Amino acid sequence: MAFALGPKAETAGYRLTVFDEIGSTNAEALARAAAGDAGRHWFVTHRQTAGRGRRGRAWQMPPGNLAATNLFVLETSPAVAATLGFVAGLSLDEALRRVAPGLAVATALDWAEAPGVSSDRLRLKWPNDVLLDGRKLAGILLEAHALAGGRIAIAAGIGVNVVAAPSSLPYPAAALAELGVPVAAADLFAALSDAWAGYASIWNEGRGFAVIRRRWLDRAAGLGADVAVSVGSEVFAGTFETIDEEGRLVIRDHDGQRREIAAGEVHFGTVATARP
Repeated sequence: MAFALGPKAETAGYRLTVFDEIGSTNAEALARAAAGDAGRHWFVTHRQTAGRGRRGRAWQMPPGNLAATNLFVLETSPAVAATLGFVAGLSLDEALRRVAPGLAVATALDWAEAPGVSSDRLRLKWPNDVLLDGRKLAGILLEAHALAGGRIAIAAGIGVNVVAAPSSLPYPAAALAELGVPVAAADLFAALSDAWAGYASIWNEGRGFAVIRRRWLDRAAGLGADVAVSVGSEVFAGTFETIDEEGRLVIRDHDGQRREIAAGEVHFGTVATARP
């Protein structure tokens, strides 16, 4: 099935470029921005050969999985631009619910009892993952490049395990097909592009982040539970209280101290509940 924008995305003026094969949709998007692309431009590929995740990790993308990047060119600060990651998470969550409504409800009580997961099978994990039954279904990678005139290019890359999950990962992963969810990457992308058009309009270059923040917290994994956050060589443990007005993770440690964390790796379960 061919990739195409959804009708809301087309009406909102987004553009689409499709590749049979490419190294990285994020790299392509940033190269286009450096060459003068004005943004609001989706790049999607049937096969990505050099995908990457956060911290330089390789991201495997066999044919049938979804690899897409939305390019934005903005006149704003890097901190505000970074909140586009929450737009991406909400958009993907909505798209998954639209094309596979059964994902929204757990089928067994043990999913509800899993750390960081409620009876809703889909959850958003700070800062950039979508979880299904507590396992990573999708990852989001934001990359930025400064442009002339105080502008900034943001490539919001989204990788979804549609037909297969990457192997040899340090965390559990899930794929839609492995769980009996018959969704095509092209159908998911069309729904994603429409959902993004709606949430990006609400976000409004950061001016509407308060609304995005509230909606993201409604979908958050582990809210109110114990978490451990790895920041470089340090690990901070406590209760996940909220995300703040800049999108930072806010935890309250076991001595009552509040800490805001801008970037890190979040862990649930026994790692989070261990005491130093």
